[in-house]
Amino acid sequence: MMDWRALVSILLLEGGWNTVVVMVGAAALGFACGAVGVFTMLRRRALMADAVAHAALPGLAGGFLLGAALGLPGRTPPLLLAGAAVAAAAAAMLIDWLSRRPRVTEDTATAAVLAASFGLGIALLSIAQTLSTGGQAGLDSFLLGSTAGMLASEAMLTAALAVAVTIVLRLALPKLAAVAFDPPFAAASGLNVARLDLLVTALSLACVIIGLRIVGLVLVVALLIIPPAAARFWSDRLGVVVAVAALFGAASAYVGAALSAVLPDLPTGAVIVLCAATLFAISMVAGSARGLLPLAWGRRRRASPASGMPAAPRSALP
Repeated sequence: MMDWRALVSILLLEGGWNTVVVMVGAAALGFACGAVGVFTMLRRRALMADAVAHAALPGLAGGFLLGAALGLPGRTPPLLLAGAAVAAAAAAMLIDWLSRRPRVTEDTATAAVLAASFGLGIALLSIAQTLSTGGQAGLDSFLLGSTAGMLASEAMLTAALAVAVTIVLRLALPKLAAVAFDPPFAAASGLNVARLDLLVTALSLACVIIGLRIVGLVLVVALLIIPPAAARFWSDRLGVVVAVAALFGAASAYVGAALSAVLPDLPTGAVIVLCAATLFAISMVAGSARGLLPLAWGRRRRASPASGMPAAPRSALP
């Protein structure tokens, strides 16, 4: 049974220091993922973000095995995150290299790397589970997320990521917009399309690695995809879509963390994603730019002989 008074109290940041740290840290991650995910969506690279997230699994397992070989405790977050970052970056570079080969499309290269890296990760996890170090249970927090155990330093790191993403996207917004809408024209204008794509990939990679601790590698990609897709229903202007996507990501994470505090039996990462999915459903129905109801109302008004209204202009965004 939902305790609505407790939920309101937690949403007003009256749930205690640990709960506040978790909610603020999760909101910062959602903000960063939502903003970066817009450009991943516009470049049609959502599957690549998924591949990079799943490629972190062999890195986590490899970091654990390396720590065990060096005699370190099995649960060594810096080593595990470093392994995940290296593996994810290697997967991104491999996808880029394969997609440049003849007869290999980008989606084929992405799917191949995703499947191979995830298979390798499962194999390494099986090896890790046979060790007697007793620390392999620490890997679960990165697979499915462990938001409740977030430290203040981790929340500050996530907030720093959100600030950095905001600054980078604000400075590079015109160039990223040109690449997202018309890559050939952007290249002809002297922009380095490959470098700008690499920038978006690097920002996505940072969001994935930091998000492993909060929602886990299985669900972190959802924060890069669902809030931008929901924001797309509300505006045809890129700057507005980025802002709305960031706010949707932050709101999903904030409310999801609060709900998981009231309902401790539910996993926080899954609740955050469900909150994002709820916003997507609401946006699809009521979004002012492309929502089902506004579009139906607009068609009805244009079809009315007495309306005298001109046809709506075509969207600037794809």
